[in-house]
Amino acid sequence: MQTAVFSELFPLFNAASPETIEWLLSITVEHEYPAERAVLMEDAWGNAVYFVESGWVKVRRHVGADVVTLAILGRGDFFGEMAILDESPRSTDVVALSPVKLLSISAQRFIQTLFKDSQLHHRMLQLMVKRLRHANYRSQLRHQPPAIKLANTLVSLGENYGTPSEYGTQIFDIPFKDLADVSDITLEETTKIMEKLNSKGWIKVVPHQQVVYLLNLKQLAHLAGRI
Repeated sequence: MQTAVFSELFPLFNAASPETIEWLLSITVEHEYPAERAVLMEDAWGNAVYFVESGWVKVRRHVGADVVTLAILGRGDFFGEMAILDESPRSTDVVALSPVKLLSISAQRFIQTLFKDSQLHHRMLQLMVKRLRHANYRSQLRHQPPAIKLANTLVSLGENYGTPSEYGTQIFDIPFKDLADVSDITLEETTKIMEKLNSKGWIKVVPHQQVVYLLNLKQLAHLAGRI
């Protein structure tokens, strides 16, 4: 992978120096996982940071006998950094939603690179703050109607990981249970809202292609209260 493609694909490295990018490319390890395969396990010690080159994954946590999806990540995002930065076992696990290609950088080398490149270090802090703000925003939506919560999830997925197509912004056909968990609503509510959005022509679910087209992202954003 060329340095320009690498830095464009992963926003974390937008501000990194060319020397840093070349060094990272020389030490990354490639991984491929089929859908439903566990990528990282809860309670395992962090030994690497992972970057999503293609595909979709979900971050989940075991709560008693239940498993709750906390986040859905797509192309260009990363995970595994928290267990490295605080040197503790992972509190969540990561499972492939679709076939995924990942790049990993060992914990020791990633930390060394952060110390060597101050711009990369700063960018890392910015993205972690962005995640914290997103978590706070989700908390503020706690008492909002289910449709607003789900619309926010769909808009976020479209803005962060969607790809343009002739039908609109395309995202992976994420299982309704995972959408429900991330949106903090019930599976029944998710099913009814998705059916209604589909009937209104705002989205188009194509199960055999495993895609959802966000046909009217502006209307979804309006429903979500973003505009």
